Amino acid sequence: MNETTKTESAKTEIAKTGLRKAAAGGWGALKSCGRHLLASGSPLTGARTMLKANQPDGFDCPGCAWGDPEHGSSFEFCENGVKAVAWEATDKRTTPVFFREHTLAELSRWSDYELEAQGRLTHPMRYDQASDRYEAVAWDEAFQEIGAHLNALTDPDQAEFYTSGRASNEAAFLYQLFVRLYGTNNFPDCSNMCHEASGVALRQAIGVGKGTVLLEDFEEADAIFVVGQNPGTNHPRMLGDLRRAAMRGARVVVFNPVRERGLERFADPQDKLEMLRGGSKPVASDYFQPRLGGDMAAFRGMAKTVFARDDSERAAGRPTLLDETFLAEHTHGLAAYRAAVEATSWEEIEDQSGLTQVEIETAADIYLSAEKVICTWAMGVTQHLHSVATIREITNFLLLRGHVGRPGAGLCPVRGHSNVQGDRTVGINEKPPAAFLDALAREFDFEPPRADGHNVLAAIGAMLDGSAKAFIGLGGNFARATPDSPLVEKALRACDLTVHIATKLNHSHLMPGRAAYLLPCLGRTEVDRNSAGKIQIVTVEDSMSMVHGSGGINPPASKELRSEVAIVAGIAAATVGSHKVDWAALADNHDLIRDRIARTIPGFEDYNARVRKPRGFHLRNAAAEREWNTPTGRANFAAVPLPEATAFQQARGRQGVFVLQTFRSHDQYNTTIYGHDDRYRGIKGERRVIFIHPDDITAIGAVPGEIIDLIGEHDDGIIRVAENFRLVSYDIPRGCIAGYYPEANVLVPLSSAGEESDTPTSKSVLVSLRRRVMVAA
Repeated sequence: MNETTKTESAKTEIAKTGLRKAAAGGWGALKSCGRHLLASGSPLTGARTMLKANQPDGFDCPGCAWGDPEHGSSFEFCENGVKAVAWEATDKRTTPVFFREHTLAELSRWSDYELEAQGRLTHPMRYDQASDRYEAVAWDEAFQEIGAHLNALTDPDQAEFYTSGRASNEAAFLYQLFVRLYGTNNFPDCSNMCHEASGVALRQAIGVGKGTVLLEDFEEADAIFVVGQNPGTNHPRMLGDLRRAAMRGARVVVFNPVRERGLERFADPQDKLEMLRGGSKPVASDYFQPRLGGDMAAFRGMAKTVFARDDSERAAGRPTLLDETFLAEHTHGLAAYRAAVEATSWEEIEDQSGLTQVEIETAADIYLSAEKVICTWAMGVTQHLHSVATIREITNFLLLRGHVGRPGAGLCPVRGHSNVQGDRTVGINEKPPAAFLDALAREFDFEPPRADGHNVLAAIGAMLDGSAKAFIGLGGNFARATPDSPLVEKALRACDLTVHIATKLNHSHLMPGRAAYLLPCLGRTEVDRNSAGKIQIVTVEDSMSMVHGSGGINPPASKELRSEVAIVAGIAAATVGSHKVDWAALADNHDLIRDRIARTIPGFEDYNARVRKPRGFHLRNAAAEREWNTPTGRANFAAVPLPEATAFQQARGRQGVFVLQTFRSHDQYNTTIYGHDDRYRGIKGERRVIFIHPDDITAIGAVPGEIIDLIGEHDDGIIRVAENFRLVSYDIPRGCIAGYYPEANVLVPLSSAGEESDTPTSKSVLVSLRRRVMVAA
């Protein structure tokens, strides 16, 4: 058997077996970390660097936004953190010589992994249309040319200013200040594509668009409901907190259509005895697999059970199961919500959720037996048409027994990138609150624009129709993070100007406007010194509203690199001038930026002193103290019916149509591909796979391991095809399938967005499967 045959045979076996039986974490995690550190070319540097991740005298991990405890902790092992550090601390470099050797047309054919594997960008680059190559340019020349392009636009609203969630508070604050001085609120932001629904729903319900818990609350909770979330891949440190909760007797209740190994068993790489014995501990006490889009119905069913159990207790003369004091003093709309619940039949709930009444009642009884309950969720909840309504339903459920605003209980949306929450806090918002704009006006003596700007989908639409002519990206990989990939490429190429601030080369950089610039920045792990040689720090905010300081420890990958703050300041000075803001002074002293933030945004008082304390400080959350900044002055129940039909129900009514969700592999963080393995799901060496129930494979006449194409079934007249995907038999509800983004993003319609959130519906995409063997025949 030759090597090719062996590889194909191995892939076929993986396709047949799907889920691996080994626990998450453990030796597999340590081996994976070793491979990634070695692949970086600087394994010792990477290992040393990792010891300073999330430490008081080190840097904030550039990976996820999972919180750090207020009381402090020792080093926490995190496989994804190691991958992120190794990815950034590599010794590989993408120099001007590389760009002389490759045209953008050639590089466009490379994979995401191949592009980023070339290493760190080293010099500012300018696109030359004649040669189709990037060429080196001096920083000041690039700034002046970018400023000239922006000032040549007839209206500031013709420019789009994108932000990735890895940008620091300081860079994001300067960025929004520059853009508002320029005259627009066009802030398409990565949060528009992930947790926008959480912010919208929570502001409506409790008056603040953030979670109400601290990490310490996980140490007290009696029950933790984990909904639409895969911590093993997306927030590995969270698994440790869930495992510790399970070990002390808390119930960890999972709602996830996909059976994820990390939520079942976890071997802690920091537990020496467990590692020696090859043991592991269970995480989930109960695991429910709703259909895609069925979470709202599941929570509606649990609420229906709670009301029924409460009626029984009252009829028997026993105390109510509801927190009547809390409900009377702190909530609004309970009667209407209860009426909506009682009007929802069990038949409707079971059909939409895909769970039985018995399963839902079991979950509800766990809730009723717990004194302290946390609900935590991620993009499995937020990327549906009815995501805002679903999060309102989750909030309703917790309010019934007063599980908001007390220790050990609360609402916990878990963000992705390490500072996506902080960026929004410091002003990256296309719909800025009037109070924030008023504060900017006072502090900087100018009148900010008041009209709402563009979010991600509106920005893409504006670039497509020609009303937006410039795009500047502060980090990220816009073209690969967004839906409808060919349309987004067309939108970027239609611009007069594209500018990308980045650490590594990615596909967005290969879709230039008529003028295009690639500006390399320092990474989170690298030392940033000012003109006096003083090391500068930046700050970030995690999912628990903890604000941390972050200072790099490694030398910069190139002496040409500048910090994100310095690059933003350079563009700003060249565009709007320095008569209102001394951009150079702010870039040279980040303390001055924090002083301006402290005078502008409530909660940041004495910012510079507080952030230099170990673990930083907590931004006050009014709802966590039962202060409700809503129009009613209370926490609001939402009394809305279930969706008329979820995407799954629509698909079921159409022969051969499935509902697809996109998600990450284990060797991936957002659009960054670290490798081609997905250890916990049994995938090795490939990414173009579709996870599907074995009976569905049989139903379409295929076999596990067969190569198929996916055809988009959205009714907007656009043909969408994703070719050459391997079928992998997996534990997922029938009619539901899953595949990795960004490869599957070509199937996500730009015109399908969440109600009220305008978030792409990446977890409810209608597709059909086309067998290639049939086409060949």
